[in-house]
Amino acid sequence: MTPRETLDQIRSDFAFLDDWEDRYRYVIELGRTLVPLPEAERTETNKVRGCASQVWLATHVKAEPGGQSGGQVRLSFVGDSDAHIVKGLIAILFAVHSGQTASEILATDAQTVFGTLGLNEHLTPQRSNGLASMMARIRRDAERVAKGQ
Repeated sequence: MTPRETLDQIRSDFAFLDDWEDRYRYVIELGRTLVPLPEAERTETNKVRGCASQVWLATHVKAEPGGQSGGQVRLSFVGDSDAHIVKGLIAILFAVHSGQTASEILATDAQTVFGTLGLNEHLTPQRSNGLASMMARIRRDAERVAKGQ
């Protein structure tokens, strides 16, 4: 399943769930699907500042060979948190951005995606700030890749 299909599935599942308690449980379940973060990735460099809980996010850059993609560089992410709901938010954020090029990431407004899921108005201010910090971190990494750093 591609990240885009995963995002489409998440949207579909959110539309199916009427109760916010069920949606929160679903977000927690999404967090359980994250690939475990290797201990070597739990560094100060990968720690996301601005989050109330502990959050680590690592960006991996992979150059594809030529062909149809034209040899584009794609970004993927691994991450973890000590908070179950935050892990789910990370999983959604990865569904939005993982496998994209830096320019695709920079052209995507993840905040709008979270808004279409109704999450913006259902997160505490602390979680909203933490989510914004994670989004900013991914954008900064994409900007660095776009500049060739």
